[in-house]
Amino acid sequence: MNIEAVSQQVIQNACEWAIMHGVAFKQADNTARHCPFSLAPIAIKSKTYEHLLEVTPLITRLISNISEDHDFLQSSLSNMAKAEPFFERLMSLHQKAYGNTERKQKPARQPLLLMRTDFMDDRQHGARVIEFNGIAAGMGPFGQRTTEFHDFIRQQWPGVFNHWQENSDSRTAENQAMEQLTNAIVIAAKDVRSHFQVDDKNASSPTFLMVVQKDEDNVYDQHLLEVALQKQGIRTIRRTFEQLSSQLSSGDNQRLLLEGVGAIDVVYLRAGYQFCDYEAPELNEPVCCHTLSETRLFIERHHVAVNATISQQLATSKSMQMLLTIMPAEDYSRWGLSLNEAELVKSVLADMKPINPETIEWFEDFADKQEWVLKNQGEGGGHCIFGSDISSKLSQLSPEQYDAWALMQRLYPHEREKPTLAVRDGQMSQVNNLVSEIGLFTAYYQGKPATDFDGYAGYLIRSKPASENEGGIHSGMGILDSLTLVD
Repeated sequence: MNIEAVSQQVIQNACEWAIMHGVAFKQADNTARHCPFSLAPIAIKSKTYEHLLEVTPLITRLISNISEDHDFLQSSLSNMAKAEPFFERLMSLHQKAYGNTERKQKPARQPLLLMRTDFMDDRQHGARVIEFNGIAAGMGPFGQRTTEFHDFIRQQWPGVFNHWQENSDSRTAENQAMEQLTNAIVIAAKDVRSHFQVDDKNASSPTFLMVVQKDEDNVYDQHLLEVALQKQGIRTIRRTFEQLSSQLSSGDNQRLLLEGVGAIDVVYLRAGYQFCDYEAPELNEPVCCHTLSETRLFIERHHVAVNATISQQLATSKSMQMLLTIMPAEDYSRWGLSLNEAELVKSVLADMKPINPETIEWFEDFADKQEWVLKNQGEGGGHCIFGSDISSKLSQLSPEQYDAWALMQRLYPHEREKPTLAVRDGQMSQVNNLVSEIGLFTAYYQGKPATDFDGYAGYLIRSKPASENEGGIHSGMGILDSLTLVD
């Protein structure tokens, strides 16, 4: 079966299913367009998948404990913060909140770590971490919906599905991302609500606040999570940092209050990972983004469950990833991991190197430049430099900027063994060299697993042509995908 043999009726129904089930982006004119997707899933070895299921909750436990080690965050990330203005602002907020080592007062906010760890299955080295995502680690609902979408295609058009799936002997990898993330949020919301049960005896239900970007297009993924929460009896509210800057106040016993709503139990940040989320030009601030970022600090001074806390964002930075890669496994014991658990985590960390004169000299004289990626601290796509372009960028950096960057081993994942049918904007195309990024979700509350699967909470698969460096669903050439397992 070639691409011409797939009827337009199949593609039209597939696109309508996606939009009907919320797998879409909002357009400027308030219409929706479906997210790009593959028509059939990828296959990976069960052994690889099971290894990731074992190690990823350990990574989250490690990050959760590091995020509460405030002295370590300040000492280990201070040089990076001096080199990177956005993280300098975060470190300043962190210092205000947790820098008084003499006081050693337990933070008021309750840490809820909803994290996505992104992997690629390298052809030579096996599965390796690309990055940790501790803030705005969304698209869990899209991950689950894509698994459901491929089941829909299998049932409705088995001939089409069987032809385009990678391996006919594979079985679907279960994906409950939406339910498991929802369950973790409900656990946190009810715990905070119970802390105030005397004060809030007349309140209707726990309340969840999602902090969002103004006029963003990825709202349906967010709404899918909100609908799942509403089904569990949680009230959901959406606000930008700009709105919150004038609407938040303090109640009795460090209760966080929102104007016109009342008490807030959970704050979930889908914004806050870049300066523009805190920009308020009308304030004409001498220090960029001071007022709106201080709103984040205000939130953390209250008894409310928060994801991501300032310290969680610092603990999932590229610099922390590099430090964990470089340090001996034995050092992980500081954060409660056994040597065996630490070695499991180390088994999936790709080699990383700090930027300094010695590294630059080594890179120019001895390194295979195609085997490395230069990364800064930015979240999302567009922050990686590849191959020969690395030398040019390194030559432009001043020594004061070095600590904002790191070299990371470039990963070359397995290409799908057979062509893929990709659908974008209602049009299908054949991709012959698709590779995939595997994002595993985890959820911890107050340092403990908060899902039915020991902290694991489902997955998100984003695939792209191997020739493309940027695989984002929004702006790159990425498509939504799902997993099947082969023995």
